Amino acid sequence: MHKKIHWPLIFGTLFSSLLMSSQSFATEGTAGFNGIIDTWFGVLVGYIAAISFFDILFFTDEYKLPFAVAWLVVGAVFFTFRMGFINIRAFIHAVQCVRGRYDDPNDLGETSHFQALTTALSATVGLGNIAGVAIAISIGGPGATFWMIVAGFFGMTAKFTECTLAQMYRKVRPDGHIMGGAMEYLSQGLAEMGWARLGKVLAVLFCILCILGSFGGGNAFQVNQSLGIIQQNIPLLESSPWIFGLVMMTLVGTVIIGGIKRIAHVTEAVVPTMCGIYVAACLWVILTNMPEIPAAFSSIITGAFSPEAGLGGVIGVLIVGFQRAAFSNEAGIGSAAIAHSTAKTKYPVREGIVALLEPFIDTIVICTMTALVIIITGVYNSPETAELVANKQGAALTSAAFSSVISWFPIILTLCVTLFAFSTMIAWSFYGERCWSYLFGDQSSIIYKLLFLLFVLLGSVASAPNVLNFSDLMILLMAIPNLMGLYFLHGKVRSALRDYMKKFKGGEFEKERKPSL
Repeated sequence: MHKKIHWPLIFGTLFSSLLMSSQSFATEGTAGFNGIIDTWFGVLVGYIAAISFFDILFFTDEYKLPFAVAWLVVGAVFFTFRMGFINIRAFIHAVQCVRGRYDDPNDLGETSHFQALTTALSATVGLGNIAGVAIAISIGGPGATFWMIVAGFFGMTAKFTECTLAQMYRKVRPDGHIMGGAMEYLSQGLAEMGWARLGKVLAVLFCILCILGSFGGGNAFQVNQSLGIIQQNIPLLESSPWIFGLVMMTLVGTVIIGGIKRIAHVTEAVVPTMCGIYVAACLWVILTNMPEIPAAFSSIITGAFSPEAGLGGVIGVLIVGFQRAAFSNEAGIGSAAIAHSTAKTKYPVREGIVALLEPFIDTIVICTMTALVIIITGVYNSPETAELVANKQGAALTSAAFSSVISWFPIILTLCVTLFAFSTMIAWSFYGERCWSYLFGDQSSIIYKLLFLLFVLLGSVASAPNVLNFSDLMILLMAIPNLMGLYFLHGKVRSALRDYMKKFKGGEFEKERKPSL
């Protein structure tokens, strides 16, 4: 018989310990503690980068392409051609599926197509769209936007492939909970091909990277970047950033205890709301500056292929755009496959088709809108915002762009940023918890949740550059084992897609639909 877990006692103890520690920080000097933590974090990032995130020379010694970014780009392009540009052919069908046209509540799973999509979007539509775009443009100029869009287009098929496989190889536990994701199709799929040992190694590697990625990009980065903008409205957090960390830790902790069903219900409500508010604000800035739009698009195109910058400059902009797009939409990373494996459907391909909407919404729509706002307002190269650019405070830079047009909007953006960060964190906590459970068993998941909450506090005191680098390292490296599995198993997806589209064109799915009550 399992002992009852006293959640209030556990989280109460954690909160009390952190509060006592924070009081000690105030006594000894918060700045000194922040410096110690940040120094330690920077050493860790440098060590991991040195041994794993190596560069591939591209044309000259001056311009280098990170292996993880090249790995993602090549994979996404390859799958797009192999699947016959399914990202275009099935786009309308994907919208119909999300709207519930083919939903059957009796299908096996824990969430609907819409809930699975919003859960996955809550992990991707976040500060990568607000802060990441600003950082990309401040580093690579407006041309980085073009390459982000290109990466999003090809990423749609990578997302389709991995989420289809997640449905094919998911496991249903006796209690009805789903265990699925890259770790399952890596271990099971490669075992079917006679490479069980390789599959297990890749699955374990993926889980380790996903857990660390959830601590970094899915947690500390979100807290760090949202804190940067919130400090502008709450001066107290300038000297005591740990207060924000404690508040976010408490809010996240109240949700992640309930597992995927509670997370899905929260994201189902939060994601459409926050996206609606943010897109409406972007449209306001864009439409009130209509005469500037042609020049903005011109700078995006010319910046992507700038002859003045030379070949090396073009490659540099391309790398920045692809790297930030990969962090934003996570196509090829394998993270979203965990959420989509829980969806109710009898056809794995159908959930893959639903998933291909993520990079479109996340990168092609929302990131492009953010980019237009930043380019039109010119904050990315303005002397007044030079410090924000230098410190990679992307969220604060985007806030400056909005405030230059809508003076009162930073208050609304602060709310949006908080929601973006919150929703991303709870979704990534689920990804990391599933990988932790795969490695150590469900009963140990409480340990992961406590560690996840501790990283919330770490994100509030570590510097933005170190958090950003750690996030990129972990999340991009997840693509290495994941894409290896996709290369080996994509033939099965291609065959299933062929059968599915044949049924779709033959009208079989319309015959299966339940009559409306």
